[in-house]
Amino acid sequence: MAAQLQTEIVPNAPLVPPTVLTPAAHKQAKPKKKLVRRTDKDYSQALRRSYQLGFLLLNVFLGSVFYLWVRHYETGMQTRVVARPAGVEGWLPIAGLMNLKYLLVTGHVPAVHPAAMFLLITFLAMAFLFRKAFCGWLCPIGTFSEYLWLAGRKLFGKNFQLPRWLDIPLRGLKYLLLAFFMWAVSSMSASAIAAFMRSPYGIIADVKMLNFFRNIGQTGLIVLGILVIASVFVQNFWCRYLCPYGALLGLASFFSPLRIRRNEATCIDCEKCAKACPAWLPVDRLASIKSAECTGCLECVAVCPAKGALQMALPSLSQLLYLRGNVISTEAFPSASGRECGVERPGVSQDLRSLANHNERSQFGASAHESSSSRAVSSRQIPAWAMAAGIAVLFFGIVGFAKSAGYWNTDLPRSIYLELVPNPDQASHPMPGDPALKR
Repeated sequence: MAAQLQTEIVPNAPLVPPTVLTPAAHKQAKPKKKLVRRTDKDYSQALRRSYQLGFLLLNVFLGSVFYLWVRHYETGMQTRVVARPAGVEGWLPIAGLMNLKYLLVTGHVPAVHPAAMFLLITFLAMAFLFRKAFCGWLCPIGTFSEYLWLAGRKLFGKNFQLPRWLDIPLRGLKYLLLAFFMWAVSSMSASAIAAFMRSPYGIIADVKMLNFFRNIGQTGLIVLGILVIASVFVQNFWCRYLCPYGALLGLASFFSPLRIRRNEATCIDCEKCAKACPAWLPVDRLASIKSAECTGCLECVAVCPAKGALQMALPSLSQLLYLRGNVISTEAFPSASGRECGVERPGVSQDLRSLANHNERSQFGASAHESSSSRAVSSRQIPAWAMAAGIAVLFFGIVGFAKSAGYWNTDLPRSIYLELVPNPDQASHPMPGDPALKR
């Protein structure tokens, strides 16, 4: 080396502790960046809303056909006969979870409500590959909830965020509900699951779900009214705090390699992404979004004005190598990484990244570093059309396989439905220890 670094030791020099900037001070200390505006037209929200509308119409169609099917048996087969639409079993997620355990334990596809299991597998696969895409792109309840808070924003000029001390424990409620259902399913043997599904309650669980809304009482109306009003003021109130299905999909999405990734070199720190995020995630302060609350809705990407600053992307090779080396360094020196208990301290970690960027610029030039950083993000970008295509391939692929293999429909004699459907109140829920579950 032609030049060598020398360290000058100053005697009696005072030891200056490292400065840790607060988020506000750090924001003020950042130099203003030049905006390189996007030239491409974003169509992610139009595409997502078309999926929402299509799936909502599909559910309305399935519900209408299912209602006609129920009426056929309620009237003693006096009305026109229609085939039972197995797709309504998507509204039976607990049955899907029970049947999934039955499949994993026995290796056999269950005979009753198999469509519930295949739809659950489909949505879990979507969550792993495309974040919680079911919640943000397909779920009818999520769609209804989204339009409620959009209406609230139009009426009141804004939506409201609960304080952090209340928001965090409330978010835990959906995980408590999920833990209860997981415990209940895990405590059942495969034979108990099969007996439950063949019980009168298990056979017409979908009919009882329909009748809940057909014959809803005063208490049910009050609860639904509270949820609707809360969803007008707070974004996705049900989804954020109470939906155990969303909690399960969120856990699956936590391990997804696909994430919203921010390029700090091209980001202008306008905070539009964080303001647009319906999950209230600090997109403008993180390099990537790993949170289980992210639904992959791409609203943050849609509002980002800077070219290449924010994208849904897979990790680049350089990022994987950096993460591999960073795991070793954080295990040896956890405080040096600027992350404690999974929370990034903006002053330390960003100062370290700035120092690394400065060293890289000094060796290779600033323009080369910024262009390589931009390529690292964009090289593995997943555009909105690819995400939409992947969602469609998973849905129609798995459902198509189940139908072609003869696993989609529940095959039971019409005499059973004729006996059970007109008298759903006589079918009680089997309880633990019930002799019917030990057959």
